[in-house]
Amino acid sequence: MEELTLTTPALLFSAISLIMLAYTNRFIAYAAIIRNLHDKYLLKKDERLIKQIKNLKQRLYLTRAMQITGISSLLLCVLTMFLIFIEQHVVAVYVFGVALILLIVSLALLIKEIQISVEALEHHISDIENS
Repeated sequence: MEELTLTTPALLFSAISLIMLAYTNRFIAYAAIIRNLHDKYLLKKDERLIKQIKNLKQRLYLTRAMQITGISSLLLCVLTMFLIFIEQHVVAVYVFGVALILLIVSLALLIKEIQISVEALEHHISDIENS
């Protein structure tokens, strides 16, 4: 196995940063939609709004988990670079491995969140098709 260098974890910085930007945009969009649905619910107590809010709540929690695992991955990449800098190469390899696993978990959560989002949109489409 080749020795881990500073450039290897540094390469993940741009990828993780872009992923975190996408996650943050999702979070902001969900917050706006939830506020809008909340206002609508206060005007008219509609059961369909409750279902939408529950769906958004689940997606919001998934997004939070995606953000936490993504940030943890980035943090461990920085720690990996520090460990390489102080010549703790064996520990750095293991820390970097954990960082990669956290990134995988974050992306797996994204897949789950996308599946839930598609299901929610399918309900809207079926409402239109049935009308």
